[in-house]
Amino acid sequence: MSELSINPSVLFLCVHNAGRSQMAAGFTRHLGGDGIDVYSGGSEPADQVNAAAVAAMAEKGIDISANAPQRWTDEVVADADVVVTMGCGDTCPVFPGVRYVDWELDDPSGKPVEAVRPVRDDIEARVRALLDELGVSPVM
Repeated sequence: MSELSINPSVLFLCVHNAGRSQMAAGFTRHLGGDGIDVYSGGSEPADQVNAAAVAAMAEKGIDISANAPQRWTDEVVADADVVVTMGCGDTCPVFPGVRYVDWELDDPSGKPVEAVRPVRDDIEARVRALLDELGVSPVM
């Protein structure tokens, strides 16, 4: 994270950083534009982003196909203004002074795109509400 940034920063965490957190980060980057710093990570990163999540996001005009699951770092977590957890339970790190929000969402892993769409749409609504809370006007 850049110490010079005046943007709010949000970090999306889930276990594999392959579905929910990737979709949330994709929506946040797409809707927040240059007004927000976005990160995502997992406690046990998968080898690749979930293909059904990629397809579901493509239907919304958002390309997350080049994203790669990655492990979160303590530095990124500690520096985030908001950490959104998505099913990582006790493996999610907790640092004093960081705002945590837990989004209970179905895990899209192993599901067809038809089953991922409702999760995607729920994530979009939550991202829009979060951007509003953070005072970031959607660019779209």
